Amino acid sequence: MLNTRERLEEHEASILAPYALKSQDSKGRFHEEPSPDYRTQYQRDRDRILHTTAFRRLEYKTQVFVNYEGDYYRTRLTHTLEVAQIGRTLARALGVNEDLVEAICLGHDLGHPPFGHAGEHVLNHLMEHHGGFEHNRQSYRILTELERRYTRWRGLNLSYELLEGIIKHETEYDLVEVTEEGFSPELRASLEAQIANIADELAYNGHDLDDGLRSGLLVAAQLKGLTAWERACVAVGWDNTDLDEIERHRIVRYFIGWQVTDVIEQTQRNLEKHAVKTPMDVQKLSHNLVEHSDELRPVNRQLKDFLYENLYRHYRVVRMSMKAERFISDLFNSFITEPRQLPPNTQQRINEIGLHRTVADYIAGMTDRYALQEWERLFSPFERP
Repeated sequence: MLNTRERLEEHEASILAPYALKSQDSKGRFHEEPSPDYRTQYQRDRDRILHTTAFRRLEYKTQVFVNYEGDYYRTRLTHTLEVAQIGRTLARALGVNEDLVEAICLGHDLGHPPFGHAGEHVLNHLMEHHGGFEHNRQSYRILTELERRYTRWRGLNLSYELLEGIIKHETEYDLVEVTEEGFSPELRASLEAQIANIADELAYNGHDLDDGLRSGLLVAAQLKGLTAWERACVAVGWDNTDLDEIERHRIVRYFIGWQVTDVIEQTQRNLEKHAVKTPMDVQKLSHNLVEHSDELRPVNRQLKDFLYENLYRHYRVVRMSMKAERFISDLFNSFITEPRQLPPNTQQRINEIGLHRTVADYIAGMTDRYALQEWERLFSPFERP
């Protein structure tokens, strides 16, 4: 028996909740093309994202620690994979479209520049009078314009629902403002996109805590008094003596599992409370349905505040952020002053989208190590250009 696209669509219709987005009901793509034989529309979206140059570059882009700090810390790629895993778990439990959630998760950070949020901050400042820079919009531009793999169109020609999920991706640190035409800014994100949003937060809260402890920038004694830490320690039976690698994994694993369970149960209560029956019922509400319970919301707030003050603002992380801002500022200003330093294929885009956006696109596409190599080539007297 072959699982053709039609059979896969029938399977979706039989097992997914009524408020889930079914691939057979997709609003389609900007450019018409034949449907796949053995994949749904959202499975095709996922696979196209996986094969992009932008996705591969995530391996060498900063999450918290710059790549050369060590091989064991999360990168933007491993963060993305962890977000996708959590997103699939939430989607499966809630009966919504797992393939669409996975595709949104895999594409949500493609637009991040090198050096994490420090890189995004300085690029936005440098582009202040030229449209700004925001990584969600950059992800959208990558998927609809910058990736060139087809002769008939720019971008990947992805489904409306996938692109809407990318545009409406938001977390506490990524605030959304829908300006792209056709994506109904008055409507909230789909349930699948809301799941991708909270999966992002769940992933970075857990793995940033893990990496902070592994690096030694955080120590267990600092975490005493944090509700999340105290509960996890009690649950796994850690006695506050020696925090070895196994114990650290057990504690972080419990913390993430606790959070995931809470989101599933609270979201189900919300769905029942609002008698949600269709995907549009979800999007017409004035608030998100996918959220933490009242019990866990302050627990998360406490942990986020702790990580901000003790990890993201740790002097070693701040020093690297300041270096990153100098690297990117130097590159940007040098290319603006003399655009002929840009590669020829990049120079060709200046007449089409303008010098500043061309330079921002070029820098945003760099990995951490490529940005450092470019800086060396431009500013070190002993490096060949």
